[in-house]
Amino acid sequence: MENILLFDDPSFRGSLLPFTFTRPVADIRVGILKISEKWAKRSQGSVSFLTQDYLQAKFPRAKGEHIAINGAWLPDAASWESVAKLQPNQSLFYGKVLLASYIGETEKNLSKAAEKEVVQISFEPVLLQKSWNIFQYNGAQIREDFELLTAQRESAPIGDPHTKIYAPDNIFVEEGAVIRAAVLNAESGPIYIGKNTEIQEGALIRGPFALCEGSTVNMGAKLRGDTTVGPHSKVGGEVSNSVIFGYSNKGHEGFLGNSVLGEWCNLGADTNTSNLKNNYAPVKVWDYIKGGFSNTGLQFCGLMMGDHSKCGINTMFNTGTVVGVGANIFGDGYPRNFIPSFAWGGAAGFSTFQFPKFKETAQAVMARRKLEWTELEEELYQRLFESSKNYRIWEKNT
Repeated sequence: MENILLFDDPSFRGSLLPFTFTRPVADIRVGILKISEKWAKRSQGSVSFLTQDYLQAKFPRAKGEHIAINGAWLPDAASWESVAKLQPNQSLFYGKVLLASYIGETEKNLSKAAEKEVVQISFEPVLLQKSWNIFQYNGAQIREDFELLTAQRESAPIGDPHTKIYAPDNIFVEEGAVIRAAVLNAESGPIYIGKNTEIQEGALIRGPFALCEGSTVNMGAKLRGDTTVGPHSKVGGEVSNSVIFGYSNKGHEGFLGNSVLGEWCNLGADTNTSNLKNNYAPVKVWDYIKGGFSNTGLQFCGLMMGDHSKCGINTMFNTGTVVGVGANIFGDGYPRNFIPSFAWGGAAGFSTFQFPKFKETAQAVMARRKLEWTELEEELYQRLFESSKNYRIWEKNT
């Protein structure tokens, strides 16, 4: 067993905003598990984080010496084998990208890693470098995590006589899951059903698909492959190749495709995301590093929504829309393709979702899940509210 310290690679962190506003890179969910959970399972050790100063209190660094591992690295069995062979006087690289190195308890960063003997990895690692990689890599990561979580384990039975199953060997059900009159088709990829989940009547699900602990698939939902519903979430309507981190709801009719929702998000009834431009051109999305829009090179790209953001009923999102944290979107028409953190409004214009009102909403939402808004949460989001002012251009005109 090793103590692992997952560090934020500054080359990638900015390109993973808005999700890394509120978490280290390794706290991102891709596949069934978060990146940190993948490393914990692979190494059978403990993990902690080396991240931004304002995040460090919520995601603490454990004491002692560690193997520091790039938090953007999505591991497989070969990944851990390469790290486990590493000696204290060595650093593991892929080209110029630092993948792993030992770090002492008093070292605040990895500045000494390049001074050690450089070992180049013998295969191409999977690195999460862009926000859209989260949904892009999700299908393959569901397959990896499925093998990791279910090896030498037996699935709970699906006893409901009205549920239709295709490729049952590719379906794994944890204890406490309830499935009623659904269709589960795992011919194209595995289906993982987590603990204490519920799949309601008439749901149609195709793999690869993951439903994490405590989550619900509502009646009549149509869930296409390469989709993950994180823990304690609700999903309905039509969803394709999307990742919901957790504690978020897309419970009603409407389409969500090639998209990523953070935690504590809510999509109002009949919210729809465009994931394909009418002219089939590559999609551009807001780039926080550039301060403008960058070409993804993707034909399909929908919505990127940061934590604690919400939208009202009948909201329509353009292709490649990026929403920051703590935004509240409503009204008719298409809102702009980049919506800053703590924005309030829609196509007709925005004002600022003032922090006391945001906090009041966040407290109410978390209380519904019997979770408390802590001082750490308040400090973190207060910091983000202040640091995101430059993006709220309407404030400069008042």
